[in-house]
Amino acid sequence: MFEPRLALASLSGESDADWALAAEEWAGAAFLGGIALDEPTREAAHALVARDRTEFLPDDPVAFVDRELAVLDDSSLRAGINVRTTTVAPLREVARVCADHDAILEVNAHCRQAEMCDAGAGQTLLRDGDRLCEYARAASEAGADVSVKVRTEVTGVDLPALAARLDAAGADCLHVDAMDSEHVVAEVRERFDGWLVANNGVRDRATVREYLDFGADAVSVGRPSDDPRVLQRVRAALEEAVA
Repeated sequence: MFEPRLALASLSGESDADWALAAEEWAGAAFLGGIALDEPTREAAHALVARDRTEFLPDDPVAFVDRELAVLDDSSLRAGINVRTTTVAPLREVARVCADHDAILEVNAHCRQAEMCDAGAGQTLLRDGDRLCEYARAASEAGADVSVKVRTEVTGVDLPALAARLDAAGADCLHVDAMDSEHVVAEVRERFDGWLVANNGVRDRATVREYLDFGADAVSVGRPSDDPRVLQRVRAALEEAVA
């Protein structure tokens, strides 16, 4: 799906094309976003901004995605876009844009901010597997490679079982925030045949080795994605591991 097997994980309101290009030397992929696509998620994003969080709120989210991905068309990075939505129609539209740019459409089932969850997006989707699978299927049918960003330790969610359902629905990638439950990556690996990206605490050789040993195909870096020292260490650890 991408080489080197280091991805930059989306940071709400911060992860744009310029952010990605600044780390192009070390990463193989970059997930821009997240982007709120429909009215409920955009209202939630406005509420988050009102309490001093950063969000992308372009007038036209689809056009914004198209412009940002175009900036990365000639880069060595595999681009992705992390999106939040409560409806299928804008998801299909953005998935078609992603397909045009050979980019990955990443469905956000990860955000835990109350405003986004109350709107029916983010990690709320982990408890609504039917709807999450519908989103993955719709994006896949629109022609995009599909990632689903999930997190562990959400009460009442059997993540390995959900991973198997998402595999059947057409998800090409699961992007797992291990949330200090790294062993869950191994359990997901047993149920998911696609590309598996592990996230949370990736900083050095030890953390890279741990996730790879649990069966991850790649790792991602979030907050330190603008720190060349961390990116260089992680890239070197990945090259050592696959040598």
